[in-house]
Amino acid sequence: MAELDEGLEAGGVPQVLTFGTPSVGEILAERYQLEEHIGNDSLGRQLYRGIDVILRRPVAVITRYPGGDSAKEMLAAAVAASRIVHPHLVGVYDAIDEGERAYVVREWVDGIALRDIVAQGPLDAGRSVAIAWAVTDAVAALHGTGMAHGNVHPGTVLVAHDGRVVLTDARADDSATPETDIRSIGAILYCALTGYWPHAEAGTYSVPDGVRDNAGALQTPRQVRAGVPAALDSLVADLLNPDMPLPSAESLAGELASFGSLDDEDLADEGGRVDFAAFDSAAQSTTPPKPAGRKLAVGVVGLLVLALAGTLAAARVLGDPATTETPSPGNAPPGASASQQAKPAGQPVEIKIDGSKVRIIDPQGTRSEVKDADKTVDGDPNTVWKTERYNKADFGGKKSGMGVWLDLGEEKQVVNVEVVLQTPGADGELRTGAQDLGSGSSQDQATVQAYTAVPNTARQNMGSRTIFNGPEQKTRYLLVWITKLPKESNNSGYRVSIGEITVRVQ
Repeated sequence: MAELDEGLEAGGVPQVLTFGTPSVGEILAERYQLEEHIGNDSLGRQLYRGIDVILRRPVAVITRYPGGDSAKEMLAAAVAASRIVHPHLVGVYDAIDEGERAYVVREWVDGIALRDIVAQGPLDAGRSVAIAWAVTDAVAALHGTGMAHGNVHPGTVLVAHDGRVVLTDARADDSATPETDIRSIGAILYCALTGYWPHAEAGTYSVPDGVRDNAGALQTPRQVRAGVPAALDSLVADLLNPDMPLPSAESLAGELASFGSLDDEDLADEGGRVDFAAFDSAAQSTTPPKPAGRKLAVGVVGLLVLALAGTLAAARVLGDPATTETPSPGNAPPGASASQQAKPAGQPVEIKIDGSKVRIIDPQGTRSEVKDADKTVDGDPNTVWKTERYNKADFGGKKSGMGVWLDLGEEKQVVNVEVVLQTPGADGELRTGAQDLGSGSSQDQATVQAYTAVPNTARQNMGSRTIFNGPEQKTRYLLVWITKLPKESNNSGYRVSIGEITVRVQ
């Protein structure tokens, strides 16, 4: 299916003038025949699939009303981009201003936007680096000419069916700087690895905001999901940290190339070997290849195998991304095949926990608060387990804490644990242990002593929704441990009410 993405920011309101707009079949500039109206974007542009009747090649035509001064930025960016030929930059063929309208003619790309790839689940480290390396290589070429892209995000990064990663839709406004480009590449890595886009660090976009702690600080990819290499996690954190100096695009491309370590056999399709010829042909660069470029190319082809096999739901990526919804595996349309609903490898999966395998840990209590534990995993955040009401946040000085213990049934690689509170403000942490030590006051005491806190999960003043990163090692048993109670909204006392606990695994 044809995929076209013009880099549409979230939050825009389409303001497209229909008077005088071209119709399907019309030929612009006596050369570009419009064959299909794809849609309108949030910037007031109209997108068409067309054909160059002279060279007989498919093209994308982006029209804007009016032309003249209003279209200067679009045309200037197109002219600047047309001077650069690079395998990871979309080719720009023409830019025309007719006064009442202006239009840009560029390469037609068959492929899938990164935002729709991650909608089906985050990518593994190898494929994430492969995409980020290609984008960085393209940005380095732009920076070498003195031009910044100014519009790097999941909508302008396409993985094409011919094997390329293509960066589209450069901007030429004053906000485009090399620094914002590099910061956005860090956000592309974060998005590929987690499925989230860090709004505060890289600009608002339709992909959900990055996972944050109670203070609003962005959690690193390694905290959001298991299996992210520590060195890659540190690189992403540094690129998104406003207090850290940024490398040049050329230096960053070299650093990303050092992460390329996938072998061909790791990416073979179930139906047989991957054919790399299309990618290698399309990815020839005018500059000397990077040391690890071949392996990065392999990573992207592995991603394309998933796309072409049907595990990625290909949908038109047109119109405003804030209002365009792509079906996810959990809400696939009726009649979708099993392959269409399959989850890509590495995507965190929410598991169903048997309510009979959940209990309250209360080593210093009277056992009056251990009922209703099953309500924390019943799928309904409005049904809760709650403590009794205390006159102080420290359980009235009567106990050091209480918690919810969960048995996952078997050892699993836990990515994260999400806890929904009806009243925010509790302190707590996530713990894990190797054994089920039984139920009762003495057994609960033994559990609290034997279970260890997962690093970096201690939270103060927890919000209504808190996400704990999972332990590095597989585990079967978890304990959501509360050490301080929040104050009730009516000021009648202190108690915690847990509406839902969600465990996601790989």
